Amino acid sequence: MVKVGDVPVGGGYPVSIQSMVKVKTSEVEKVVKQIEDLKYSGCQIVRLAVKDLPDAIAIKKIKGRVRVPLVADIHFNYKLALMAVESGVDKIRLNPGNIYKRSEVKEVIGALKSARLPLRIGINSGSVKSSNLSMPDRLVKSALSYIKMVESFNFHDIVVSLKASSVMETIAAYRKISKLCDYPLHLGVTATGSPYAGSIKSSIALGTLLLEGMGDTIRVSLTDKPVREVYAAKAILGSLGLRSFGPEIISCPTCGRCEVDLIKLVSDFEERISSLKLKPLKVALMGCVVNGPGEAREADLGVAFGKREGLIFKKGKALKKITFSKCAGYLLREIEEKI
Repeated sequence: MVKVGDVPVGGGYPVSIQSMVKVKTSEVEKVVKQIEDLKYSGCQIVRLAVKDLPDAIAIKKIKGRVRVPLVADIHFNYKLALMAVESGVDKIRLNPGNIYKRSEVKEVIGALKSARLPLRIGINSGSVKSSNLSMPDRLVKSALSYIKMVESFNFHDIVVSLKASSVMETIAAYRKISKLCDYPLHLGVTATGSPYAGSIKSSIALGTLLLEGMGDTIRVSLTDKPVREVYAAKAILGSLGLRSFGPEIISCPTCGRCEVDLIKLVSDFEERISSLKLKPLKVALMGCVVNGPGEAREADLGVAFGKREGLIFKKGKALKKITFSKCAGYLLREIEEKI
């Protein structure tokens, strides 16, 4: 187990959620706003791209205004890692593909040891050297070589990630490394693309690995706003029963039997509860009388719609009929009363 700020990673602790700020780090006001949004959405660790000296210096100002552990993402210039440590960052990520000189790595490790900070060895398929090995084997070989060098400096506060843009290559790489080292694993698929395709790729890869007992912290990488990454990560962990983030919505896909705008109801209801701190429970929103009453009855709270109104169920008992327009408000009030 290592600690990133006050967040434990590994050692059997709950899988933590990460994301990354998507504006330049030296633009402090924009960065702080994104971090606040991320924290509000449930993100526990936030990574910052440190491209130059102004970025590294800005970390100190950002740290004074937020209450989330920050990770400095360092590439090419090891001195930026040293400056980020001085600025009060909570963790450093180094890429073995572009910071690999022993003398430079040793200096960074010395700074981390003095500040008692962890290191993420973050390897991406786009940064490993070409060879005759398969991509998973290349990722694992790079990780083991770097781990060996870092360990030679008597440093063991390490988190490891091996990310490919391919789902199958990512899964294969993590399966291999998990048998060869005992450091916490940061799971993720890199460069997944659009929110829709990226969420699916991430769900398959991360879900597979988490079900096999691998993974201590996750980042869902999407070409989208950072909070969308957090929502996707929460959905993955929640669906596997690894974490609970408030109400779980059960809803039917709708068909020709549905006579209400269930898609709008589910979307509106999900948006209304997403920012509220609510207890875990199952809420069923069903569009017809085929599976609707059964699913609603099995949920903590549910509604099964007919033509113009729905029947409300609570803890398995039918309570009352309600019109479609009043349904969302009624359910929300019931949830807030902590049924």
